[in-house]
Amino acid sequence: MHDAVLSGRQPPAQPRDVVGRSWSRLQADGVSPDRCEDVVLADYAEVEARRTRTALRSVLPELRDTLTQVAEDANFIVVIADADGVVLWREGSRGVRKAADALGFMEGARWSERSVGTNSIGTALVEDAPVQLFSAEHYARSHCGWSCTGSPVHDPRSGEVLGVVDISGSAMSVHPTTVALVQTAVRLAEATLWQEHTITLGKLRGYAAPALGATAGPALVVDRHGWVADARGLTVPDRVSPPCPGTPLLVPGLGLCMLEPLGDGWLVRRGGRPTAIAVELDLGDTPRATVRGDTSWTRALSPRHAQILRLLTETGSAGIDAASLSVALFGDRDHVVAVRAELSRLRKSLGPVLSTHPYRFVDGVDVHVVG
Repeated sequence: MHDAVLSGRQPPAQPRDVVGRSWSRLQADGVSPDRCEDVVLADYAEVEARRTRTALRSVLPELRDTLTQVAEDANFIVVIADADGVVLWREGSRGVRKAADALGFMEGARWSERSVGTNSIGTALVEDAPVQLFSAEHYARSHCGWSCTGSPVHDPRSGEVLGVVDISGSAMSVHPTTVALVQTAVRLAEATLWQEHTITLGKLRGYAAPALGATAGPALVVDRHGWVADARGLTVPDRVSPPCPGTPLLVPGLGLCMLEPLGDGWLVRRGGRPTAIAVELDLGDTPRATVRGDTSWTRALSPRHAQILRLLTETGSAGIDAASLSVALFGDRDHVVAVRAELSRLRKSLGPVLSTHPYRFVDGVDVHVVG
């Protein structure tokens, strides 16, 4: 099946959907199986820098406790990669580690889909879902002796993908329960991150009480992800848009607010009466967006950003998720990563008028399309 699909012949059967989507992406990008065998290795300094800044560092003990001994007993290796698919840690069976070295599957290796083809790390990142691959379901022929199971880890505070937990071994060692094992480890890791978030929010609440007591008028204190530690004089949801230093934050009931550093978070307040926020979208030949509140700013829009904003106006308060946006923009669900990148750039350009999970205009923003 692998040889037939990649040579353009009619295969004896169709690959599983997740495999077919991955092979199609790689073929569309002109990536050959042979090129995928040329592994790119980051140097020691880059690997250490990535290890230092990833949030997965704090949950490494839980992942080790859950998986490492099982992997050694079952002749697997456990691999933890960051959101770029770069392998940060690798433990487990000595024999499998030696085989992985010969493949280039080692710490510092970039195991993204575009780098090494269909694999349970890179493909799990693209699909944003657990992926198990067997033998020739891998794109590169040198990977056909392997079975791999990977699941993405999400930051429960922001929803972003932090990386992937993977268990890999010989093709003959594949087992359906491996998916459940990896997902259990991921859930434990995400629970630990949420517990850290609760502790951090409690500490910030201690800073918040005196600061809010000394503030005239309504105000709130939020962490760097937008989670509300405490508020005075208004009712707010558990979370607002993530603060961006130097950019006003739009808070329902308050309007545009300025940020003041407070501990590991921000004091958010404004004086006077709430200001209505309006967004005017000119989606004609030269698309642009104008945001009006206490101040106003206009941003030129790329054709893709104009298309996204038109879709957001059509979906209204219900919003739309990344997978549905991928279908609307590209005709399939294979471009979720590209969609997220475009929305990230769009939110930085327009400021605090767009929210995520799902993507939509923030409540209270009046949107008017003129083109």
